[in-house]
Amino acid sequence: MTVGRGLMEAQSTRFGALDPLLPPAAEPPDGDVITAALTDGSRVAGVLSRHLHEPGALARLWSADEVWELTPLIGGSGLAGMDAVLRAWRRRLDRLGEPGPDSSCVVTWPSRDAEGTRALLDHGLVPLSTIAVRRAAPPANSVPTTLTIREAAPRDLDVVVDLAMAELAYSALVGATVQRPEAADLKRAALRERLQAGGLVWLAERDGIAVALAECALSESTPGSWIASRLPLGRWGYVNCVSVLPGARGAGVGQQLMAHVHRELHRRGAIGSYLYYNPPNPLSSVFWIRQGYRPLWTVWEVRPAGALR
Repeated sequence: MTVGRGLMEAQSTRFGALDPLLPPAAEPPDGDVITAALTDGSRVAGVLSRHLHEPGALARLWSADEVWELTPLIGGSGLAGMDAVLRAWRRRLDRLGEPGPDSSCVVTWPSRDAEGTRALLDHGLVPLSTIAVRRAAPPANSVPTTLTIREAAPRDLDVVVDLAMAELAYSALVGATVQRPEAADLKRAALRERLQAGGLVWLAERDGIAVALAECALSESTPGSWIASRLPLGRWGYVNCVSVLPGARGAGVGQQLMAHVHRELHRRGAIGSYLYYNPPNPLSSVFWIRQGYRPLWTVWEVRPAGALR
């Protein structure tokens, strides 16, 4: 659906002023267009998409079943524009009827936009997830390791699943992750496929016992791809899951593992790496900053969707 080119251009200009790593504003997805008028007579818009995750979908481990996602098109209007489009969204939900209990409203927006942050907070959304990036090349002097770090193989499936489930259980307490009854089965199926395909999965072992996991991938940001709406063009390392057993935390295990992972991703041609972490998580919100990551986008969410103000 065509939207005002002026809004897109002004939004791209604003993004560039906020953060040099932000790509230009991408064309919005298909969906319902909502509009709102500002006091100066100009208009802003947003595209509203509804996603339903059926039972058995892996996305249900980090998402509500019913997701209402807004792509704001507010140009350079800042707080006033974001406030206006969020009010219009609330009115649209009122007309559609109350969403179910397993539902959410989601907006992904540049982390450095303080004016947008104010409006999102005022409307009841919370920063549950952050897309963070790291551009620095691995240091020439590697972190001294007391661990054995190796690529995981299909025979390691059980220990990989155990480590991934430990991370999921903790994240469900402090972020967007949802502890579903079928979580272990979904994780096992996904990780079995990754291991059999030779995916980038590393284990850190101490005295022959696996104490940490890093599950990663390589992503290509090419023109028109989804990732190009979030990151500059090029090959990026994606850090999907890092898990350190509770008894091994605080001893530098995660730092040693990620130093190895960053070297391996760089060796495979990555210009940087990115990941999602939960700002309310007292461990990851500190750890990832220390590893050289910084917020680029924030995923704002309110559950259930009817709680949007």
